Amino acid sequence: MSKVKIGDITDSCLGKMLDAAKNKGEFAPYLANANVRWGTFDLSDLPEMRFEPHEQERYGLKYGDLVMCEGGEPVRCAIWKEEIPGMKIQKALHRIRAHEGVDVRWLYYWFLACGQRHLLDRFFIETTIKHLPGERLKEIELDLPSYEEQKNVGEVLSILDAKIDLNTRLCAELENMAKLIYDYWFVQFDFPDEHGKPYQTSGGEMVWCKELGRKVPKDWKVGTFHDLIKDIRTGLNPRQNFTFSNGTIRYLTVKNLTLTGNIDYSGCDMIDDEARDIVHRRSDIRIGDVLFASIAPLGRCYLIQKEPRDWDINESVFSLRPNYDNCTSEYLYMTLKSDLFIMGSTNSSTGSIFKGIRINTLLDMPTLIPPHQILLQFTDCVGTWLRMQENAFSESDELSHLRDWLLPMLMNGQAKVEKAKEKMK
Repeated sequence: MSKVKIGDITDSCLGKMLDAAKNKGEFAPYLANANVRWGTFDLSDLPEMRFEPHEQERYGLKYGDLVMCEGGEPVRCAIWKEEIPGMKIQKALHRIRAHEGVDVRWLYYWFLACGQRHLLDRFFIETTIKHLPGERLKEIELDLPSYEEQKNVGEVLSILDAKIDLNTRLCAELENMAKLIYDYWFVQFDFPDEHGKPYQTSGGEMVWCKELGRKVPKDWKVGTFHDLIKDIRTGLNPRQNFTFSNGTIRYLTVKNLTLTGNIDYSGCDMIDDEARDIVHRRSDIRIGDVLFASIAPLGRCYLIQKEPRDWDINESVFSLRPNYDNCTSEYLYMTLKSDLFIMGSTNSSTGSIFKGIRINTLLDMPTLIPPHQILLQFTDCVGTWLRMQENAFSESDELSHLRDWLLPMLMNGQAKVEKAKEKMK
């Protein structure tokens, strides 16, 4: 094992500066700070700026590059695997290219282990936002094991992350299937009629609805979200009510809700059982509630299907409880994630810094109230997929715990690769 600096074993550079007045070329997507998560990339809403052809070499990514946040949450990084050919990066990101004899997977896990324990914070510049400048990144020292050991450790931990990634893709497919059925039934109105045929396509009677500005099935009720939601709860502002501790309860904010219907626990503050009791008396989150991030980007929701034992919400997350006379949990969840709702609520959003929809505005929005039998049929169909999705989420959470438990021991040699593989069986 040898002592080296990051600058000795990698080539690194920052991405392109955002400057609308100076940038030339054709518009192309790029990765910004917000698109880089630990171990993965959010490619759902990529920004664009102008790039010239010759800038691909300087700002472009190659398979195996490590992409790291320079500010915000410095060191947060992921390995680029050519998810989108020709991708480039913005100046808020470091592109780190490992030299021969350095396994980029091992390097990623080394940064992950350091990030989890805040071991590199002394390299950050503390201004309004924390930064890790390129010159300080290059000066970070580490103990580099043999290439063979790097590969073995990287392989073990990558197996766990590969299973997590597989679950993530499965969940995305299940989500897309649920959205397709929702759109088919409640936007195109081709739900099964009494003969099992698609309603509107088969000539089902439609009437004009002035509240919604479109035709809807005859005899369907029109109300507001007041009619769909029985109760709205939220958590407490932690900085006014208690002090963070090294507890085991994860404390969710809007940033932890994803567009894919999952909870991203990375970066969660932790509270203890006593603090959680204080929060829970207000939030009262239960199975069947839908967590809703009212701040843009809208569409970040989570359907609670299992008892939330080790997490709770803060004041920025709203928990919506369905009115089961007019709604089901699954229907409310899919409605809040539908393109039609997101478009309408985005147009009603307010705010100078963080745009979002106010709860009273949400409650007053007009909406359809389908017949109860249609709601039950939809819930039976989509509910199966959402339960499969939740099971995959839960398995990924367990795998993440196992990876994070193994991570420091494998990196510092406390655990051997062979024993780690036995633990994974």
